Amino acid sequence: MSTELPSHDEVVTHARVQDVRLPGGQGTFALITLDNGFDHTKPNSFGPQGLTELAGVLDTLAQRAEAEEIVGVGITGKPFIFAVGADLTGVPSISSRDQALEIARLGHETFQKISDLSVPTFAFINGASMGGGVEIALYADYRTIASDVPAYATPECFLGLVPGWGGTYLLPHLIGVEKALTLIVANPLANNKMVNGKQAFELGVADRLLEPVTFLEDSLLFAGKVIAGEESVERTPVDTSAEAWDTVVEAARGQVDAKVGGAAPAPYCALDLVKAARTAQRADAFEAENQALADLLMTDELRAGLYSFDLVQKRAKRPAGAPDKSLARKVTKVGIVGAGLMASQMALLFARRLEVPVVLTDLDQERVDKGVKYVHDEIDKLLLKGRVSQDKSNRLKGLVSGSVTKDAFADADFVIEAVFEEMGVKKTVFAEVEEYVSAECVLATNTSSLDITEMAADLKHPERVVGFHFFNPVAIMPLLEIIRGERTDDATLATAFATGKGLKKTCILVKNSPSFVVNRLLGRFMGEAGRIADEGTPFETVERAFAGVTPMPPFMLISLVGPAIALHNSETLHGAFPERFYVSPNLAKVVEARIPSFYGSDGKPDQQVLDLFEPAGEPVELTAEQVRERALEALADETRRMLDEGVVEAPMDIDLAMITGAGFPFWNGGVTPLLDRTGIAEKVTGKRFLPKGAASVPA
Repeated sequence: MSTELPSHDEVVTHARVQDVRLPGGQGTFALITLDNGFDHTKPNSFGPQGLTELAGVLDTLAQRAEAEEIVGVGITGKPFIFAVGADLTGVPSISSRDQALEIARLGHETFQKISDLSVPTFAFINGASMGGGVEIALYADYRTIASDVPAYATPECFLGLVPGWGGTYLLPHLIGVEKALTLIVANPLANNKMVNGKQAFELGVADRLLEPVTFLEDSLLFAGKVIAGEESVERTPVDTSAEAWDTVVEAARGQVDAKVGGAAPAPYCALDLVKAARTAQRADAFEAENQALADLLMTDELRAGLYSFDLVQKRAKRPAGAPDKSLARKVTKVGIVGAGLMASQMALLFARRLEVPVVLTDLDQERVDKGVKYVHDEIDKLLLKGRVSQDKSNRLKGLVSGSVTKDAFADADFVIEAVFEEMGVKKTVFAEVEEYVSAECVLATNTSSLDITEMAADLKHPERVVGFHFFNPVAIMPLLEIIRGERTDDATLATAFATGKGLKKTCILVKNSPSFVVNRLLGRFMGEAGRIADEGTPFETVERAFAGVTPMPPFMLISLVGPAIALHNSETLHGAFPERFYVSPNLAKVVEARIPSFYGSDGKPDQQVLDLFEPAGEPVELTAEQVRERALEALADETRRMLDEGVVEAPMDIDLAMITGAGFPFWNGGVTPLLDRTGIAEKVTGKRFLPKGAASVPA
């Protein structure tokens, strides 16, 4: 007796069939097009209704194949989209393991019908393909892929699942265990890295790489030749020896340990399934995937991963507390004060995304020229990679210019400063800019920690000053903290949000407070880690303690942002909250010695840094577990204080900020679901941050 599947408002991906006469006269070919009836902004996905419909279509085609009415079957997607996997919107309604198991089996049973057809089967991967979209194509006998496919991935481990509709068995047997684990485990744990169509073809997932303009015609031509016996497909044999296979799996296990430290079950489950796939019978491997999916769908990690996904996909698009967008003023020219690396990265982003003139200023012509040259060189790199055309390259270069005088900002609508992180310097810069710009021109600061209200206090129009804090590297990190000073008006704030949206950033409204959101939480967290190291816990133990909590160990993170910047942030926070924020004397020594990183070029801790560290008079050595708990307790305390102070509107904004600004893992839900799940939130603050079921399995 089957379990009744939970119901939800599924956007059904229909399987539309049309008969096609193959070129060359080979006969009638049934082409299935997956299409949910929406444009590419709502990709095809597989829910229970869609899978049931697809199963019915495949049953009909099986009958037609047996009757020799068709000579082959192909599957493709709607324009720009093949399919992006399971419909995860229904997961919150799954309340039992039996329901989870039923959905897992439905996917396998439906896709298996493709393999069971008595005629040759083809998948024509015409657009974005992820998760179950990758897997359905693996059931076909042959695959083509378009060269312009922007994203091909099995992102399940990123969310807290595994490729459980055949992926952990079919993929390694098609392309080899090492390449398969790159897609299944390594890329998802590398902040959900994806490959494009050409890279997917090079991995071996498709038999032919075809150009997009004539993709369907060329795919049908390929199918016709294969069916006629005029074209054969050769694939590299897969080494399934125990020595080759198991060695790769165990090496990957070591990499997973370093990344997640046992904190996330999904990647370990994926490794176990891939390891067993070497000798397992196909049916047994698929049933093992069913059981794994049923288990994982009922974990808090998966529910936290879906909470994260919802934050990034939905809450990020509707920033909490943002003013009416109709108040935003048009930005037709941007000025940037400073021409260093951060300013140059900003100039490139503004030019590419807004396509308006951008002018950089600095103290002398040499610095200005260096900044403009950086932008032009980066545009040249985009041209070489084929990411912009020659015309676009010329146009972008023409938009970016430099000047040694601030009168170049006279007709700018938006001026952002990226100068030295010192209040006096920033106040002077804004006073100079205000002499040239209109009263409506927004003055934005990229400060990472300083008081916006104080920065604006002496200006004629303090209402047009707003915090506009990017994260480094500017082009890659999605988060933009938008900070409202006491006198910032709604038009300025609305313009800042509209500009951030134009830059394709995740914008979060933040109250004017020391170090805002991400740097404040990281400052408390890294300060506690530094205090623990200073007290006598070995450097390596501290670093190892945070696998699966933070995207990288604390001292590696300090090395990434730069020890001097990390020290400045901790000093700023210590000045504001001396009882909670610790300034490490050993970090200060590293900065004084001008050592740029705690790590050497070999990726190991730098010995000169270790030599500088002076242990406490009476060293206290903690275990990795004790280190982790103490740092998380500090994080819980600071998170509660920030919410009580109204730094952001809700815990969801803190989680969104830590995911998009600091790379905190999806499977932890950012910060607050992890603190709830471990019991640390209640231990430290007396209550949970989120209600049960919001980012966890319902009680």
